[in-house]
Order: sequence, then structure tokens, then C-alpha cells
Amino acid sequence: MEQIEKAIEKIKGNISDWERPDVYKACLASIDLTTLNSTDTNIKVAGMIDKVNGFHDKFPQYPSVAAVCVYPNFASLVREKLNVDNVKIAVVAGAFPTSQSFEEIKVSECKMAAERGADEIDIVLALNKFLASDSVGTYNEICNIKSAIGRKHLKVILETGALKNKEQIESAAELAIKAGADFIKTSTGKMEPAATPEAAYIMCSCIKKHYEKTGLKIGFKPAGGISTPQEALLYYAITESILGKEWLNPGLFRIGASRLANNLLSILERTTVSYF
Repeated sequence: MEQIEKAIEKIKGNISDWERPDVYKACLASIDLTTLNSTDTNIKVAGMIDKVNGFHDKFPQYPSVAAVCVYPNFASLVREKLNVDNVKIAVVAGAFPTSQSFEEIKVSECKMAAERGADEIDIVLALNKFLASDSVGTYNEICNIKSAIGRKHLKVILETGALKNKEQIESAAELAIKAGADFIKTSTGKMEPAATPEAAYIMCSCIKKHYEKTGLKIGFKPAGGISTPQEALLYYAITESILGKEWLNPGLFRIGASRLANNLLSILERTTVSYF
């Protein structure tokens, strides 16, 4: 871990290399605009979609966010209202955020979300199995969910704040990738610590190792507690430093955030923006 910390400090020391408008725009284009609250309603979710639909009229010089992320019961509403072609519909499912339920229920929820309009399904690694050293059960559950959602993209959240060391994060990342994850994601944002640079570094290193072995590219999504442009730049820089520029597009790099979009717009516009 000491070597990883030194590598991160080196990236932080060179962070000015990434402090450019084009990078801020790239971060904006990689956001999964998210509302995941107990108080979410049809009206609130529809209001967020209206903002996404109207974004280019207000800010034609900037790219749209990559996706909107909601609970699965809102998938059909978002599919009905969203009219921006390049914005994906992501849902959290599989008994998010704890993944504590019967496997059949989790699989069914993911399948229903996919059938009702979701392009991407975000699930949480079954920590109740993984932390009990049941790697086979953890692997099989991801495989079963991947099979149930067909060609829809699957993001597997490792919840790295619950993993005690580098070895556990590596093991979780490698297992999720092997089981069919299209993306691996740091955190739900519902527990602390959420995303950390150290976890990001380890996960990107696992993705690189898999790519070098198989030629297959797996996406990376830091999420949880990322709200400032400076934090977004750090995760962008870590991804570029390990995986290269070819990962720096919404197909392979996402940032899970709810407040970041306005903060990026504010730094680009050099004034306070509260659009979203």
C-alpha cells in the first residue's frame, strides 16, 4: 500500500497537468447524474430528466452527462421522458445498497429493471458472501444477474469502504470482472469511507492486468463523495495514469455524483451555476 500511496502523491503533485477546460468537460461528460433518496418521487425524477433534456438549450457548448441513475421503479418513467439519445438510463438494483436479500429477488429485480427501460444495471457485490469467503457464491450471483439482464451493461459496486486491505479489493475486483462485470465501481455512497484514491488505483490496476491478459476493456467508475472538480480531476488523472487516454470516455469511465455537475459548470463558466 505504501507504493500505491507514493504513486498517488506523485499524481497529486502533477495535478495541474489536468487542470484544463477540456478535462473539466470530459469529467462532465462522464457523470452519472444521480438521485437515490427515500424521498424520490415521480415528480422529482421527472424534474431531473427535464433538466437533462433542456441542457443543450441552456449550455450548447458543453457535453451532456453520460447517464441518469435512479431506483429501478423509476426506469420506465425515465425511458418515457428522456429524449437525449446519448444519455444512458442506469438503475441501482439487486437490493441496493446492502445486497441483503434472497438471490432470486435480486436477480428478478435486475431483470425487471432491464425490461422496463434500463440500459445499465448497478449492483452491489454480495458482501455477505464475499466476506464469508464464499467466492463461488459471490461469483455465481453476478453471473446469474448478468445472464438475466441480457446485453444490458452491468456495473458491480465493490463497496471498497467495507474491504479491509489491498488484497480484498483486488480479490473483489478480479472476481467481479471474471463474473462478467462491464464496469467495476468503488462505492454506493451510502457508507463511509466511499470512494478513495487508493481503492481507485488498485481497481484500475486490476483492469489493466485483465486487459493485458485478455485484450478486453472493463470500465471504471469512482463513486461516493465526489463533489468538487478537484476530486474529479484526481480520479480522472489516476485512470489516465494507469489505463491511458483510451479509457477516458463515457464508455469506459464514469463518475458517480449528484453535486459535481453544477460544480464543474461553475468552474467552466467562472460563476456559480445551479442548473441541476
